[in-house]
Amino acid sequence: MNEEPITVTFLVIEVLEKLGIRYLISGSLASAIYGEPRATRGADLLADIKPNHAQQLFEMLEPEFNVSIEAIRNAIDNRSSFNLIHYKSLFKVDVFVPKNRFDEQELERRALHLVARHPEKSAYVASAEDVILAKLDWYRLGNEISDQQWRDVVGIFKANQGSLDVQYMKSTAEGLRVLDLLLRLL
Repeated sequence: MNEEPITVTFLVIEVLEKLGIRYLISGSLASAIYGEPRATRGADLLADIKPNHAQQLFEMLEPEFNVSIEAIRNAIDNRSSFNLIHYKSLFKVDVFVPKNRFDEQELERRALHLVARHPEKSAYVASAEDVILAKLDWYRLGNEISDQQWRDVVGIFKANQGSLDVQYMKSTAEGLRVLDLLLRLL
């Protein structure tokens, strides 16, 4: 995988860890960790940011990123997201604040993974099952036209076949209203 996404993402992760904020890598970076590596234009993080974190988070990220304190506070208040643009590389990191039971479930099921080798760096990543489910949800929300989302799902499934908790995926997919898509994948 290209080094830049990991390097820039770790700038954010290090701040989250210093502030004691639970987080996980999701989206295309998580897909690359579990499935087939691919180029990405941005990284997605799910971070359990609380109102008391907003000012410190802003102050710690602002030297390296274009970030807005208002956007951070708005994301916390509305359980939505904000983005960070790295000044040097222009790489974008989207930070999502948990908004529902599935997001909370993802944080509980996250696992520490080695995501870089030179130097070695580990970070919390959504489980392979949850990455598949989240991508199926995004695929559905995008009117099922994103070939990339579907390729990511297939790649993760093929690379982890036999080790996935299919029963968990089926029960969770039903609540997300993507059981039909999961059954097509299976």
